[in-house]
Amino acid sequence: MKRLAPALAVTLALFPAAQAVADAIQIDVRKTNGCGCCLSWMKHLEESGFAPTGEDMFGGSLVRFKLDNGVPQRMVSCHTALVDGYVIEGHVPSSDIQRLLDERPDAVGLAVPGMPYGSPGMGPEDDREAYDVFLIRGDGSTEIFSSYSAAD
Repeated sequence: MKRLAPALAVTLALFPAAQAVADAIQIDVRKTNGCGCCLSWMKHLEESGFAPTGEDMFGGSLVRFKLDNGVPQRMVSCHTALVDGYVIEGHVPSSDIQRLLDERPDAVGLAVPGMPYGSPGMGPEDDREAYDVFLIRGDGSTEIFSSYSAAD
């Protein structure tokens, strides 16, 4: 484990919240300016122990970023994130991101294409529509990583 500067080590020991921030997994979110659902998804990530940072991009630049990072056109959603060598496209639940990071499959990342109602950042989960989270492979193929049924 990396040694901390003495002042930082004392700060982290005295303030558990500072330790939690230091331990949070950094996730870089690329989105368009003013997108409310993107901000809601980032809040979902924060509540789950991630440390998201957002960068606004113009529409064409964001599309190019998605394609350059291996997101197939059929998997596109409104925002794209980078976390620990993986791409996260759209409203992927934080639990699936954590599972991806724990299992470390040979893949580009995860995607929830479109913007399914009730997915994180897209309305209440207790009123959600059914949707799948897809694992994106390096060759552009996809497979279902997890499925969420419609709320009753």
